[in-house]
Amino acid sequence: MRNIKLLDCTLRDGGYVNDWEFGHDNICSIFERVADAGVDIIEVGFIDERRPFDINRSIFPDTASIEKIYGGIKKRPPMVIGMIDYGTCGLENIQPCEESILDGIRVIFKKHIMHEAMAFCAELKKLGYKVCSQLVSITSYNDEELMELIGLVNEVKPFAVGIVDTYGLLNPEKLTHYYEMLDSHVDSSVAIGFHAHNNFQLAYANSRTFLDRESDRDILVDGTLFGMGKSAGNAPIELVGMYMNQKFGKSYNINSILEGIDECVLDFYKKTPWGYKMYFYLSAYNRVHPNYVQQMQDKPSLSISAINDLLAKIEPEDTKLLYDKAVAEDIYKEYEKTVLDDSKDYEKLAAVLQGKNVLLVGPGKNIQLQSKQVDKYLEEKNPVIISINYIPGAYTPDYVFVTKSNRYKDMADNLLEVKNKDTKIIGTSNVTARGGDFEFTFTREKLLEKNESIVDNSFLMFLKVLNTCGVKNLACAGFDGYSDKEDNYFNPKMEYSFVKAEARQLNRHIREVITETYSDMNIEFVTYSHYMDVEDSHDAAF
Repeated sequence: MRNIKLLDCTLRDGGYVNDWEFGHDNICSIFERVADAGVDIIEVGFIDERRPFDINRSIFPDTASIEKIYGGIKKRPPMVIGMIDYGTCGLENIQPCEESILDGIRVIFKKHIMHEAMAFCAELKKLGYKVCSQLVSITSYNDEELMELIGLVNEVKPFAVGIVDTYGLLNPEKLTHYYEMLDSHVDSSVAIGFHAHNNFQLAYANSRTFLDRESDRDILVDGTLFGMGKSAGNAPIELVGMYMNQKFGKSYNINSILEGIDECVLDFYKKTPWGYKMYFYLSAYNRVHPNYVQQMQDKPSLSISAINDLLAKIEPEDTKLLYDKAVAEDIYKEYEKTVLDDSKDYEKLAAVLQGKNVLLVGPGKNIQLQSKQVDKYLEEKNPVIISINYIPGAYTPDYVFVTKSNRYKDMADNLLEVKNKDTKIIGTSNVTARGGDFEFTFTREKLLEKNESIVDNSFLMFLKVLNTCGVKNLACAGFDGYSDKEDNYFNPKMEYSFVKAEARQLNRHIREVITETYSDMNIEFVTYSHYMDVEDSHDAAF
């Protein structure tokens, strides 16, 4: 009858969240709580010769250092292991097993170094360790490559071979395929393990699928306290242990696991939450390394749907999971040359505004408090009205300039109403239109301020647009500027949290941009603005 073992790797995989700095008390407490729960195997951390010993961290330069933390703990599980990322720790740093607190060592490696890594596993086995060969990014293996790996496993005969879903790409069907290949061809003395990640919210479901496979083979399934771990996190050990109790008659003490979560893990979660997120979903959906997602998110001109489209272009297959910054940069540059070429939109808007007065309407309180001045200007000048990131209730704009997705969402109902009155939308490239395209779209990155507290000040962004379009006569209403005493918007929810503290500096900067950069434009303020108060002596709007 097969043995089914539960492995906790909180102290190792969870360390990606906090750079393995759990604190000495937490390290000991996690170990003891998990051991008290009856978990079969505890992974105590990484063995990495590049990192100096730190009693507060679960990452060690050699096996001898591990004794300094765990040597005094009397309550032990049946098996204690460490992990080596192949290439980060030489054999000279590994004691013989009989001299070490460790019973086993897991070795993680990618497929392109499988031969060297499996040779390393053989050397660890000679030192007396129960060795687990962990197949990083199992989804990168095709069947032929997996059979090549299986041949190496059958030569070395490690304690276990592990299916590692590094990027959370597996579904139950694909997991079953990999498991059945290993089960059919790996020597029967070798256990099979599974390590899940939660990018698609399938870590627990996949763990159950793995446990439910019919076989006489011994298996190991990983989990961490509260799912703590790299990227979207791992399968929560409290869920996996609960299922094993219910389905396989195990007797793991779930209360001890819950105490470990409460004592040692929740504070880390509050500071740096892990789990299912858009970032990791995009990575998994496109089957690419998470660094590609970060690289595209750092491009300020890209909407979420544009990022998704660009990630889909990353080729070839091996490049997807072996991050290559240059590949993504080339894809973005091609996008810039085509999709982000906004020259025609500038030409179109310039033609619309040529020779006309323009009134920009902002969300400041003075649009209401000084409505008489606004009404008078409208009557005398008959301008093109362009509002910025909102729909003014008292006036129907000809255009709305939208720079943020959340502002676009907030305007949804009002936009439906004003569209019936021929109001059109001018958007920046980071905002995706609903129900068609915007009338005009401008590349956001070109419009940003550099090295300022608010790099995406929508007022200054649109001044750049208008200046490029050759507009000479511009009036502004509802651009009150920033006050350090009062709310700066008629709707306080629109305000940045830090503006009151930096009000004078922000006003000064915008005033300098207006008077120096746009000195050739005739800009007037129909309502009062701190921007044009040279002494900046007013602390509140009129």
